[in-house]
Amino acid sequence: MATPSPDLWYNFIRAHRCLIKEIERRLAEEQLPPYDWYDALWGIESGQDGARRMHELADVMAIERYNLTRLVDRLEKEGLVTREKSLEDGRGAIARITDAGRTLRKRIWQVYKQAVEELFLVEFDDDQKRLFADALENASRNARQSRKISQTSR
Repeated sequence: MATPSPDLWYNFIRAHRCLIKEIERRLAEEQLPPYDWYDALWGIESGQDGARRMHELADVMAIERYNLTRLVDRLEKEGLVTREKSLEDGRGAIARITDAGRTLRKRIWQVYKQAVEELFLVEFDDDQKRLFADALENASRNARQSRKISQTSR
């Protein structure tokens, strides 16, 4: 009898959901905001001069613009980011991280990093990490390219 092959996609999705759920639990335990705040703050901070155009941030975070707008509204209300009009076209908005945002992102990162190392990275040696990281980057690129092809064929 043949041994069934592992369901890589299902295992990946399930592991991702379980890991994020545990990271969220640990953040709440430390009275820190949810994971998506970290993701947005890092997405902004890692942009040039600690800023990103909103559409670019949506792409970096791989979320829809309407979800991003609500998230950035909350971050702005807490004084973690500011928004300004783009000088290039006047219609676009730029999100910029504040000092308070940088400080909070670093606090969240301590909890987040420990969880990732303890629960995920421990499962891979250096070669496996490189192989898996490359495969995930390739899969992300494939999805982005597919979306672009679909948009241009409309």
